[in-house]
Amino acid sequence: MEDRKKYLENIKRIVIKIGSSSLTLKAGGLDRTSIKKFVDEVSYLANRGIEVIIVTSGAIAAGLESLKIKKKPEDITMLQAAACVGQLELMSIYSSLFLKNNLKSGQILLTHEDTTRRKQYLNIKNTIKNLIGLNIIPIINENDSVAVDEIKFGDNDQLAALVAILAEADTLIILTDIDGVYDKDPRIYGSAKLIPYIDKISEDMERAAGGIGSTYGIGGMKSKMKAAKICSFSGIKTIIANSRRKDILNKIIAGDDAGTFFAPQTAKKIKSIKKWIAFGKKTRGAIVIDRGAEEAVLNKGKSILAVGVVGVEGKFDKGDTLQVFSLDGKLIARGICNFSSEEIQKIKGKNKKKILSEFDDSVCTEVIHRDCLVVFNE
Repeated sequence: MEDRKKYLENIKRIVIKIGSSSLTLKAGGLDRTSIKKFVDEVSYLANRGIEVIIVTSGAIAAGLESLKIKKKPEDITMLQAAACVGQLELMSIYSSLFLKNNLKSGQILLTHEDTTRRKQYLNIKNTIKNLIGLNIIPIINENDSVAVDEIKFGDNDQLAALVAILAEADTLIILTDIDGVYDKDPRIYGSAKLIPYIDKISEDMERAAGGIGSTYGIGGMKSKMKAAKICSFSGIKTIIANSRRKDILNKIIAGDDAGTFFAPQTAKKIKSIKKWIAFGKKTRGAIVIDRGAEEAVLNKGKSILAVGVVGVEGKFDKGDTLQVFSLDGKLIARGICNFSSEEIQKIKGKNKKKILSEFDDSVCTEVIHRDCLVVFNE
């Protein structure tokens, strides 16, 4: 407990993500008792002076209930229609419950496409900042009524991690229907033990993470671990805990051993623009670099030069964000590219002298400049 307690002193701003499993009944529809419990706990924190941002699920479940549809449809247009109806219902419930606690709330609906442009990303950041400044609790959800696969976050865990980054939150709390991360699936193994503290997320932990947990949700423990990893990289503390435990939010803030705590990686502060490159900006393709380039990027703080590129994947333009893989297929970085995929095909593997002899001297040899490169072991 002492390890996590030192991280949770002087908390100022929290993002709390609450999943569908915590907001809905097993038989279907919204669990209004659980929503009231959640709002009351959030209100207690807010009235203590802690700034709270909510990332909520539940719009589709609310819509299906309102439309009297028992089974979740597979047709995307029906799900979007349900989201349209349900988002109004969900926000109405949140608004009325917060008003009873003398607090106001405001709605923000996002798609991943909204965060890929730097200007819009900053606009979202400023909107959240202004709402908090007006003592309004921002309630954020994915815009399921218009989102399609190309622009979806995929699950609200990733959305919550991104919100925590752009809102410059101290902590992300992910509330779900399970007590936290276990050493094995507790739904299958009675001997499974809760892991209260994780200093670093290993590949074994990610592989062991379970699948989808609820009828209405699309995320599982794997997506929550990914969110924790994103936040850890960005210096943000993460806790995964059971929403139905009594007074769970206050216990977390007090530093009690509630749920699973993920320590932030704080060895090196990551610049805001690099967090956006790493997680806000959607990748459009990939390059593969050789061992020499990998060493230069990981250990020497160098840019990626054309001479070190051995492979190009996908079709992309200059200014797009790329994933950078090693020869053994490990993702080591992301960055904004200075060339299109066709141009890299022409210059890959060539040194500066060779490139200048074939092209005019306006062509640079840096495929991705260090200032626009995020390395994942930094």
